[in-house]
Amino acid sequence: MADTKPLSDATALSATHPVLFFDGVCGLCNYYVDFVLKRDSRGRFRFAPLQGATAEATVSPEDRQHLDSLVLLVQGRIYRKSAAVVRILWRLSPAWKFWGTLLWLIPLPLRDLGYTLVARNRYRLFGKKESCRLPKPEERARFLD
Repeated sequence: MADTKPLSDATALSATHPVLFFDGVCGLCNYYVDFVLKRDSRGRFRFAPLQGATAEATVSPEDRQHLDSLVLLVQGRIYRKSAAVVRILWRLSPAWKFWGTLLWLIPLPLRDLGYTLVARNRYRLFGKKESCRLPKPEERARFLD
């Protein structure tokens, strides 16, 4: 039987705008969101914290509970960990696409091992905020929550 679950607004939006879900209290994740915002000159990406309502309607409970990965939604498909990072880099400038391609050449298990090691230590290394990141007024239209 076909899945009759209605598409979330984020899933429909992902057809034209990739949606990056991130741990809203993680210092490293917030740095990465700032990195993407600065380099996404075409304004393609949309952002939502994994702790928010958009994530609740869109991503798995496991992704929201463990918060150990960026989650990228592109054209209705979910990518996690290093696969998400690579696909984000591919959508930035040609220079970042080059770095994403180099990263892609590393076998997935090795890429994800490196990702997991950093993710396990991210709060200790990069800090943890009291609450989710609040977008600046000029960024507000690109945040879903």
